[in-house]
Amino acid sequence: MKRILTLLLAMTMAFALVACGGKTSTPPAGDAGNTEGKKTLRVAMECAYAPYNWAQPTDANGAVPISGSKEFAYGYDVMMAKLIAEKLGYDLEIVQLGWDGIIPAVQSGTVDIAICGQSITAERLQQVDFSTPYYYASIVVLAPADGKYANATSVAELDGANVTSQLNTIWDTVCVPQIPNAKPMTGQKDAPAMIAALNSGRVDIVVTDQPTGLAAVTANPSLKMIEFEGDKGFKVSDEDINIGISTKKGNTELLNAINGVLAELTVDDFKQMMGDAIAVQPLQ
Repeated sequence: MKRILTLLLAMTMAFALVACGGKTSTPPAGDAGNTEGKKTLRVAMECAYAPYNWAQPTDANGAVPISGSKEFAYGYDVMMAKLIAEKLGYDLEIVQLGWDGIIPAVQSGTVDIAICGQSITAERLQQVDFSTPYYYASIVVLAPADGKYANATSVAELDGANVTSQLNTIWDTVCVPQIPNAKPMTGQKDAPAMIAALNSGRVDIVVTDQPTGLAAVTANPSLKMIEFEGDKGFKVSDEDINIGISTKKGNTELLNAINGVLAELTVDDFKQMMGDAIAVQPLQ
């Protein structure tokens, strides 16, 4: 009799769960379907790195809501995320994270991918997998247009400069040390902080990549972007300037799908999209 009562009780509880729509497990990140059965692609970025990505108060120009925020994300990375999600049949969710928290979030599966202007370095490849490049970013210098280094034609002519860059980037770890007798300031947390240090006179120059430089001079006409030709510039490898989309190691299905989308685009497509992002970036 006790076994029969136990069985009846279990059946009653199971029926109650079904009737109430109960679930026995929580879907993993990136696998939560909506009412139409579509999956969600959770994409990490800083939302503070124009023209790659930034936060804005409205959905102007097709900006996407930032998860857990009243703000919206836009920029080159959001354009790319929207394109990939559309091509692969996903809904899109933008997750705002600090730079140093992005790779751990990809590794843990908290997010599915990161589209955030990451260089495809050997060190990062030990932590995450990368797509083929979705942009190629040369290294430039920003300086006040009327400053001491505004007419520099080589890295050698930056001798003795007070300099900063973004913390934990190849600009900071690879390029800044190449400046003779440089006086480095501690790397900044993001692009706006770099520009603020330059505009305030705390540093003479900033080392960054071309898209960030173009965005900075568009928003700050008093600044000048300096590009060095050939061997007069910073010594960098392809891995330093090839920008990729990172995925959790071993997620080959998603990585191959992303690479399939990127294969349909050309370098000119990348440049056009970046130009479109710069044209509508917020002035900072």
